[in-house]
Amino acid sequence: MIDIATPHGPARVRLEGGPGESGVEGGARRLALVLGHGAGGGVSSTDLRATTEAAVALGFVVALVEQPYRVAGRRSPPAAGQLDTSWLAVIDALAAGPLAGCGLVVGGRSSGARVACRTAALAQAVGVLCLAFPLLPPGAARAGDVSKSRLGELEAVPSYVPVLVVQGARDPFGMPPPGGNRSVVQIAGTHTLSSSQAVRAAVSPWLAVLLAVADR
Repeated sequence: MIDIATPHGPARVRLEGGPGESGVEGGARRLALVLGHGAGGGVSSTDLRATTEAAVALGFVVALVEQPYRVAGRRSPPAAGQLDTSWLAVIDALAAGPLAGCGLVVGGRSSGARVACRTAALAQAVGVLCLAFPLLPPGAARAGDVSKSRLGELEAVPSYVPVLVVQGARDPFGMPPPGGNRSVVQIAGTHTLSSSQAVRAAVSPWLAVLLAVADR
């Protein structure tokens, strides 16, 4: 674990993968995966663990980022701007330190996916991975009120950056549409994405394509 200072307190990062851990050599080390957690959860959720395992098996270094409010023991997240500022401070520190020289694939689950999308351009991300993207707030989803859709956050990712959304087929927060450079993979489940096998099967091919592109 490493602590990284942000304008809103320390964030905490766990690094996984690296030489000798995956048995993969060479070009795979050109990319790293940085993942954030959901609003009230941590970095040990089933889908984040499954994604980490899949990425490490391919040769990625994975950075699991715990936002400052969670490090401080709070469950309720602050405003979006504060989340984004803290996330970008972590990205900058990682890019200047343990992940120096790596292209960064960014992402996370739910709230963490939203943060990664909103900041993808500033983070100079080469890919964005969204687990259980909450397309609609709960009340709007129940009422079918698409005026509160968060699709604009997905669309904020630059058009040249590939995006993968892994979504439960029965997610009560809605189903994001594919479009442009954005792929959507539906798997069994709800917003929880509780099947490790299904998550690994969804993310592994997409990550492998990014590695192939990086190796060219």
